[in-house]
Amino acid sequence: MYVVQEQPERCYTSGRLDRMNRRPLFLSLLLLFLLAGVNRISAQGSEDYGTGLKINFNDDGDKFMRFILWNQIWFRYMENNPGSVVNQEVSNTTWDIGARRLRLFAYAQISPRYLIVTHIGINNQSFTSGGASGSSGTGPYGAGKKPGLFFHDAWNEFAVVPAVDLETGKARKYSLSVGAGLHYWWGISRLTNASTLNFLAIDAPIFNWPMIEFSDQFARQMGIFAKGRLSKLNYNLSVNKPFATDLIPSYDELKNQPLAVDNNGDARPSVHGYFDYQFLDQESNLFPYRTGTYIGTKRVFNIGAGFYHNDDGTKSKDELGDIQQHDITLWSVDVFADLPVGNPKRNMAITAYSVYYNYNFGPNYWRAAGIMNTSFAFDPAMPVQERTLNGPGIARMLLGTGHLVYTQAGWLLPKFNTSKVRIQPFGAFTWKQLEFLDNAGKYWDAGANFYIDGHHAKITTQYSTRPLYYIRGNERVVDGVKGEFLVQLQIYL
Repeated sequence: MYVVQEQPERCYTSGRLDRMNRRPLFLSLLLLFLLAGVNRISAQGSEDYGTGLKINFNDDGDKFMRFILWNQIWFRYMENNPGSVVNQEVSNTTWDIGARRLRLFAYAQISPRYLIVTHIGINNQSFTSGGASGSSGTGPYGAGKKPGLFFHDAWNEFAVVPAVDLETGKARKYSLSVGAGLHYWWGISRLTNASTLNFLAIDAPIFNWPMIEFSDQFARQMGIFAKGRLSKLNYNLSVNKPFATDLIPSYDELKNQPLAVDNNGDARPSVHGYFDYQFLDQESNLFPYRTGTYIGTKRVFNIGAGFYHNDDGTKSKDELGDIQQHDITLWSVDVFADLPVGNPKRNMAITAYSVYYNYNFGPNYWRAAGIMNTSFAFDPAMPVQERTLNGPGIARMLLGTGHLVYTQAGWLLPKFNTSKVRIQPFGAFTWKQLEFLDNAGKYWDAGANFYIDGHHAKITTQYSTRPLYYIRGNERVVDGVKGEFLVQLQIYL
């Protein structure tokens, strides 16, 4: 993921002609429709999957180790931000095939009170990026090659009050577990705790992980946590030590104002949590990974709220050059519904989620990013004042101090006796009003899931737009829109 956090250069749209061959887009579309005809009926899980890759250590099967593996491969056709350079060549459009996520998850439950979790993998390998540290140029460690495998999660957990009574075997209304390690038990929203296996859209909007790759390790921090259930109220709380950040504070000469950046010194504890009241079916809280869509297999309606706070998490510089420290305070409220509708035999369902984020990282804090970006520079011949504030490639204004709203909805189409796959059209809308920018940003996503075997085997298509920001006079405003078309092939076992 390409990330920017600095005073950007002034820019406006270039009129450079597109030199890209568009045939890969049509090949991707053809592949989609060929695969959509696979002769299988979908479900939330696979009829062949059962308990998955599981090793039992006793006859009852309550002492075991389980493995989950998944691959998410992306086919993309991208409109680059004007003047973007891809591998030393100016390119207005780019196509690629990349590995969004390649993961292995394992957990063991040898005692009903003890749980150990390990999660390793790689992310975001494209033909120009995502390779091992220091990889570049041409050769065995060229650009994008041999990415480094790393831990996403590694925690130990103890059930103080187990979810199931150990003597009677009956489920309790109240439970409490505590744990420690590199973990994903976060505030601040349901989407911050999202599972990557069952998104409604092709991916998360990324700003739902507000510390992403700055004071966290791919949306995780080291710390201690508590999680459990109080009747229909689910909760998780944690105290962590953020990873060190050391960006140099700068000053906004355009508007004569400070710009907060990530610089936390000897980091103070971060405290965060999320609470949601589950009115209908109760969701599992064995793990933090929240489901994006149940594909008509549950009746869920939840209302939630969460927070994140870290003293002195950022710094800025005033006009005299004096350094100021700022707290990071973030909170959200959200609502999630996944409900079967219509004739039960047709198994239709609606899925909807909406969240409001209030982010305060300090004055005029902002970040831009592009998922699995393939461009890292602008054309040197392009005047500085013509370059977008977004950055090169597919970078967008990601997040910052301000207000963000994200809403998504999907409809699982009816199942017919002759159907081979389940189809679920969806749409999403994002509104961002960041303090650093003078115009609010509007972002649109539309696509469909083609379930071959539930989430275990699915194809997702999506088209997304992003506004382009430029400096006009003494304001930072929207001037133009770019888009990208994506096809994802997902398998998990």
